[in-house]
Amino acid sequence: MTHSLRATLTVVVGMLVLSTAAHTQAPQEFVNNFKYNRGQAIQPIFEGWSWAPDKSINMHFGYLNRNYAEQPELPVGPNNRLEPGGPDRGQPTFFYTRTNRNVFTVKVPGTWGKTAELVWTVTFNGQTQRAVGWLQPEWEIDPVGGASGGGNTSAERLANKAPTLTVAPPGNVVLPAAFTLVSTVVDDGLPVAKARPKPAVGQETPPTLQGGTDAPVNVPSVVSTQAAAPGATRPLGMVVTWQVWRGPADVQFEPRYTVPNGGRGETVARFTAPGDYVLRATADDSAASGTVLVPVKVTGVAPPTGPR
Repeated sequence: MTHSLRATLTVVVGMLVLSTAAHTQAPQEFVNNFKYNRGQAIQPIFEGWSWAPDKSINMHFGYLNRNYAEQPELPVGPNNRLEPGGPDRGQPTFFYTRTNRNVFTVKVPGTWGKTAELVWTVTFNGQTQRAVGWLQPEWEIDPVGGASGGGNTSAERLANKAPTLTVAPPGNVVLPAAFTLVSTVVDDGLPVAKARPKPAVGQETPPTLQGGTDAPVNVPSVVSTQAAAPGATRPLGMVVTWQVWRGPADVQFEPRYTVPNGGRGETVARFTAPGDYVLRATADDSAASGTVLVPVKVTGVAPPTGPR
C-alpha cells in the first residue's frame, strides 16, 4: 500500500468515527423558559364533546393566553369567531392570562355529522390560532365530569343535580365606585362536602395554583382577579365565583370565592374602566355547576393609575 493511499484511508476512517460519535451523542435539547408579559398569541382549545340530556351535542372549548400579564378584549368578529353558525356562539371576548379550561360550551344538533367541524378562530398580536372540534369518539366527555367510562360515578355524584343561580339586576355603575353583586343559589346539598385530608407527618403540602392560572410571583405587572383577589383559596362545598366574560378591562372580585349563607352570597366588584360588561357568575358544588351572565353598564371616569 502506498503512503498516499494509506494517508487517504486514515482520513476517511477518522471522518467516519467522528460522524458516528456525533450521531450517538445524546441530543442537546433547547428548552424555552422565557415567560412573556405580552406580545404572544392566544390559542383556543377544543376540550371534547358530550351528549346533552335532550340528545343534542355539547362542544366544549377553553383557551391558552400565552401572555402572563396581557389580558385583551377581542370583540366578536374577524378576530374572535366561531364557524359555522357564528361569528357569535357565546364565546368570551375578555381573555384571562394563561390556561383556562372548559370555559364555554356550544350546542349543536344531535344529527351533527361525524366529520363536521366547529372551528373557533382567534387572532391576537398578529397571530391567528384555531381550535377544531368534531365528534372523534376518543374525545367524548362523560357529563359526570370525567372521561367517558372513567369518571367518578359514585351514587352520590350520579344523584347530584347542578345548582341553579340567580343574580339581582345590578343596574348601572358609576366610576369610581365598588358595587355589590348579590347572588341566590338553590342546591340539593350534594355532594356532601368532605374535609381535606391532612398531609402525612413530615410531608409538605404542595402549592396550589388558583383560578386556572399559573402566573408566577416574579411578574409584578400581573394584577388579575384570577391570581390576586382576596379569598383565593377555594373553600369546601358550594361556592360562587365571578369573572369578566365580555368587557374592556379586568374587574377585581372580593372575595374570589363566595360561600352562600342560606343560599345568599355577596361579592364586591371593583371596576377600573367604563364600558359595557358581561360578567359570568358560576355556582359550583364541586361536582356540577350552574352559570348566569349578568350585563353591567359602567360609566364615569376611570380612576388614575400609578405605582402600587
